[in-house]
Amino acid sequence: MTDTTEFRDLTTLKVGGTILDFREPATRSDLIETFRDVSSGREPWFLLGGGSNIVVADKPFDGTVIRISTRGIDREIDGDRVLVTAQAGEPWDELVEWAVANRLEGLEALSGIPGTVGAAPIQNIGAYGAELADTFHSLQFVPPGRGDIVTLRPDALNFGYRQSSLKDGLNGLVVSVTIALNPSETSAPIQFEQLASALGAKQGESVAISDIRRAVLELRASKGMVINSDPDSVSVGSFFTNPVVTDQFSRQLPADAPRFPLDAERTQRVVPLGIEPEFVDYDTVSRGVKLSAAWLIERAGIGKGFALSGSNAALSSKHTLAIINRGGATANQVLELARFITIRVHDTFGIMLEPEPTMIGFD
Repeated sequence: MTDTTEFRDLTTLKVGGTILDFREPATRSDLIETFRDVSSGREPWFLLGGGSNIVVADKPFDGTVIRISTRGIDREIDGDRVLVTAQAGEPWDELVEWAVANRLEGLEALSGIPGTVGAAPIQNIGAYGAELADTFHSLQFVPPGRGDIVTLRPDALNFGYRQSSLKDGLNGLVVSVTIALNPSETSAPIQFEQLASALGAKQGESVAISDIRRAVLELRASKGMVINSDPDSVSVGSFFTNPVVTDQFSRQLPADAPRFPLDAERTQRVVPLGIEPEFVDYDTVSRGVKLSAAWLIERAGIGKGFALSGSNAALSSKHTLAIINRGGATANQVLELARFITIRVHDTFGIMLEPEPTMIGFD
């Protein structure tokens, strides 16, 4: 199917120009065939899921856009685990809802994240102490110009904080994603303090997975991070990733700056008598510390609801990590605000914020 439509009608931020060649295959086989044909040519192409983590330029996209809308969820028993395979066009939150309803633990903290299953591995989606990599088993992938499916395991994806090989040069079509979940109505120990507090629990405690999902949806909604009729939800979600710095650098920040050490806890070592122990010199080990981008933005003097003069792009009135479209904003206005925030934070703290969404069509 060929059609002419607008990116702004297909993205959660509601910006983006005309799509000159738009296709939406109805089935898995049609999707693979369409992708093979389109990616075999010389014209630009782009795979569109839920449109929730992209900022598209205002000019027309001179190429083909394939919208992925294939649906379906299957499961099989694998020892003590359940392997769940979801087609790439399945809405992510509907998969989470399905897992919780079927008493499968592992995804509940990722409730409310917009977008599709096929896009989830690209940036290794995460929230409230969990990320996709925790449950990822494999994905089914088609390289450009081909129609055969290959299976990619975790070691091929190089998952990191909001990062994967799919975001760093590995181009192709994600056909479906397989995750490994645990049959349980009870969650793993809660890792995130804010979530534990919302549940009236302590970090390290376990609660019903249905309670985790409810609390996460409420927390996200309070920040405008659930796509609904809330004007603050017309965004890509978090526009900036939380920066990771060295432990030494983090100590230069004000005492109340939120810090989240990325190193695992030091394990106890037992050394038999008569053997000379070899101890790690922790003073020479570079320790990564994740900071709060929202805290940095606010402490740089940019508050909720901030907008540049004459612009229809603004920070959310609920959360300083989200840039919203107040109505009629252009992609250029969104990027102007993002650049202003980036420069202000850098001038204040010497930290360069990195955008989380993928930029499409910009020079």
